[in-house]
Amino acid sequence: MPELPDITAYVEALRARISGEPLVAVRIASPFVLRSFDPPIDHARGGRVREIRRLGKRIVLALAPEPGSKDDSTEDLFLVLHLMIAGRLHWKPPRTRIPGKVGLAALDFPTGTLLLTEAAKMKRASLQLIRGETALAALDPGGIEPLETDLAGFTGALTRENHTLKRALTDPRAFSGIGNAYSDEILHAARLSPILLTSRITPDEIARLFEATRRTLTTWVDRLRIEAGAGFPEKVTAFRPEMAVHGRYGKPCPDCGAAVQRIVYADNETNYCPRCQTGGRILADRALSRLLKGDWPRSIEEMEEAGLPRAAGSRPARRKPRRS
Repeated sequence: MPELPDITAYVEALRARISGEPLVAVRIASPFVLRSFDPPIDHARGGRVREIRRLGKRIVLALAPEPGSKDDSTEDLFLVLHLMIAGRLHWKPPRTRIPGKVGLAALDFPTGTLLLTEAAKMKRASLQLIRGETALAALDPGGIEPLETDLAGFTGALTRENHTLKRALTDPRAFSGIGNAYSDEILHAARLSPILLTSRITPDEIARLFEATRRTLTTWVDRLRIEAGAGFPEKVTAFRPEMAVHGRYGKPCPDCGAAVQRIVYADNETNYCPRCQTGGRILADRALSRLLKGDWPRSIEEMEEAGLPRAAGSRPARRKPRRS
């Protein structure tokens, strides 16, 4: 799912292309993508793009009403795009045809066409038309902006409820725009376990997590900005070779060489380095640990003895003799 750095890259690219431009047409290819009916989607036609902003993991186009448009309200209309997991945006020449299999919708401007696609069987991406700031605010889960808050605000959001650090960072009611991928990277940078409870975290660890959050997100915003350059971001993905642990199960940690491990739950996967983050302890994976039961390894050494993934090219760790 595109997160804060990815959405920021999209927002900046769109600002350069459609700020101040009128929306010529909205073409809907999939009936499932449109999640609103009042106001009707054709009321957006003719609205001029006044602002483009990020709302959590959503992209918002604020449309100022134009004289003669179908919508007679004086309030702004907001086109809200939620890409979910597999939704992506593409900037194409004006009136480009919507692709058959993956195409969901198209927003036509004089300068080009913004295509919304989704390369997944289950279509989750959405498009909504909202009238007024009050209605738009109802879509905001309320999480603080991690790059705009101070340490005190970060601490309050993190410790408001007792959750694991992984869940707390990805809770949109606590933090805006952080998801599965960047939470893994943040926790690795902070050298903290994803299952550490917020009720047990120390002030020093909170400060470390705060700095890691700001550093990780800022670094990736800058990286994606440089990668896109003057072009449109076309390589938005949750899995990047420069990442330290996310999506790198079984591969070596770039800092210590230990094999990156994972916890799988439903559609989510948490990746971490056992040496850098959990003191060498292997966290129980719901699927595999349930299968292995008492044979589930509790350390890097036991993991190697069990023949579970060890980073390619890494040297076996010295095993301590077991007491008989």
